[in-house]
Amino acid sequence: MAKRDYYEVLGVPRNASEAEIKKAFRRLAMKYHPDRNQGDKATEAERHFKEVKEAYEILSDAQKRAAYDQFGHAGIDPSLGAGARGPAGFGAGASFSDVFGDVFGDIFGAGRGGGGPRVQRGSDLRYNLELTLEEAVAGTTVRIRVPTLVNCAACGGSGAKKGTSPRQCGTCHGAGQVRMQQGFFSISQTCPTCRGRGTVIEDPCPSCHGMGRVQEAKTLSVKVPPGVDTGDRIRLAGEGEAGELGGPPGDLYVQVRVKEHAIFTREDNDLYCEVPIGVTVAALGGELEVPTLDGKLKLKIPAGTQTGRMFRMRAKGIRPVRGGAMGDLICRVVVETPVNLTDEQKELFRRLDETLQGSGGRHNPQSTSWLDGVKRFFEGLGF
Repeated sequence: MAKRDYYEVLGVPRNASEAEIKKAFRRLAMKYHPDRNQGDKATEAERHFKEVKEAYEILSDAQKRAAYDQFGHAGIDPSLGAGARGPAGFGAGASFSDVFGDVFGDIFGAGRGGGGPRVQRGSDLRYNLELTLEEAVAGTTVRIRVPTLVNCAACGGSGAKKGTSPRQCGTCHGAGQVRMQQGFFSISQTCPTCRGRGTVIEDPCPSCHGMGRVQEAKTLSVKVPPGVDTGDRIRLAGEGEAGELGGPPGDLYVQVRVKEHAIFTREDNDLYCEVPIGVTVAALGGELEVPTLDGKLKLKIPAGTQTGRMFRMRAKGIRPVRGGAMGDLICRVVVETPVNLTDEQKELFRRLDETLQGSGGRHNPQSTSWLDGVKRFFEGLGF
């Protein structure tokens, strides 16, 4: 019987991240937990559990996953190696109870039985970075100060006082975990004495109090690529918290937020701005200067322009951060009604209105059309 695709087994896409693969595995491992599948379902649950475990052990290992992605099952077939083993990750005589104890011990914090203490990767950190629109569009380099946990310089991260060293835990004998027998199942749990370290510190370092890490603020230079927008993240690998027991550090994710701009509004790669014009320019037409992010441009306003009309200025927007065509600048005209008129100006408007009214609506087509519609509406109601 042909093996199912490992990505299909876990229900994740082929480009799934390490975190997504681990999350899917935990969910399925819980689903096929023996306590939830008694009686007739037990055999089928065991089969599914082994299938899920096999898929996870391949896809959670970067080298095995790369081989599987390139060659399929042939790239990781254990029959091609030395030693009689069953499906990947299982010894030929491994029982379901061994598998269950091993996997769930790992899920709940313990390392693998007999494998020594498990090093722990440092936590990822997040930093919120505010940028102006100009900085986001052009790109910039900023220096940030991030509080984090780093390896203690006094003890080199061991947690033991200088001149001393941790000793092997007498409870787990350096394994970092103990195996508990619960009926049919053998379950690995974190050692209660050393808490998974495999060692105990008799004389702790006075600088870090035996933790091996200290709080420190470090200054980093972040290169922001052109075109970033609110919600984009910049990953700085290895700049998160230091790992425990010599484990690798986490990553720092710089979360971008672009401040509101006084003139422009951004939508994807286009910029929008409102351009107020006077009634004279709107009626007679004219030319005015409009701002762009790289200077000024002339905008021609045709005669008879109404509020809401859009003028598109090609390639005056934003270039996407991942490449592609430049966005546009879209100017929306707003006709501004004059205020604070003098008596003379009011009289001029009255005289203008009289001449416009005498034209029979030719100069105000929208107003005339709307009034005709209102008249028909009331006639339909019998008024």
